[in-house]
Amino acid sequence: MSSSGKPLHIDVPVRLTEVKNVFSIGALAFEGDLPASIFHLQLLLNDLAGWSAKSELVAVFHTNAGHVTLNDDAYNVERNISTGNPYKVLVADLTRGGVKIELCGATAKVHGWGNADLLPGIEVNTDAMARTTQLVQRGFVKITE
Repeated sequence: MSSSGKPLHIDVPVRLTEVKNVFSIGALAFEGDLPASIFHLQLLLNDLAGWSAKSELVAVFHTNAGHVTLNDDAYNVERNISTGNPYKVLVADLTRGGVKIELCGATAKVHGWGNADLLPGIEVNTDAMARTTQLVQRGFVKITE
């Protein structure tokens, strides 16, 4: 995102000591060429670091965004290309930052993906709706992307 260099006054400063969010990511919307959900997770990780806040962040990819979790070979087959998964570095950075990345098991079944098709560290849940419900019932705030 570009910066205009114009002064900006923050009228409602936010500083949190603890954050528990589940991101439900069923499709990709973009900020330029960057998926907005990934941009928002990066922004939140930066905020958390600045606040020294405790956090639990879970990103559940499902439906039309499940392919983000695929390794290069599976991504190429799924997307009918030969360039590999363009999101793999971004996903790895999020994981290193403490975000737990999950794939909806129902989405995987519909597409015929197995665990060997996934990027390192990706976990598969029963399905996105059940997992999101479980986390909300545990006090997580649901963010739909």
